[in-house]
Amino acid sequence: MDITDVRVRPVPDGGKLKAYATVTFDGVFVVHNIKVIKSNDNMFIAMPTRLTNNHEYKDVAHPIDTNFRNILQQHVIDAYEEAIKEEATE
Repeated sequence: MDITDVRVRPVPDGGKLKAYATVTFDGVFVVHNIKVIKSNDNMFIAMPTRLTNNHEYKDVAHPIDTNFRNILQQHVIDAYEEAIKEEATE
């Protein structure tokens, strides 16, 4: 499965939440609201969730393979860093 597009929307003054991302796979499937989060000195992504009747958050969509999760995370973080650079030059 190829990641064919990553769009990032930075969140100004969001604290640990730095951005939301939308990722398109193979040009035919999209996942919205992937969160870019900064924790201490590292960045990571959190997949979109929904609140259940039991007041628990459950992932709506998520990778089941660690290698693919790492690839997805790197693509999203790279897109976030590029968006921040573009914002700084405007």
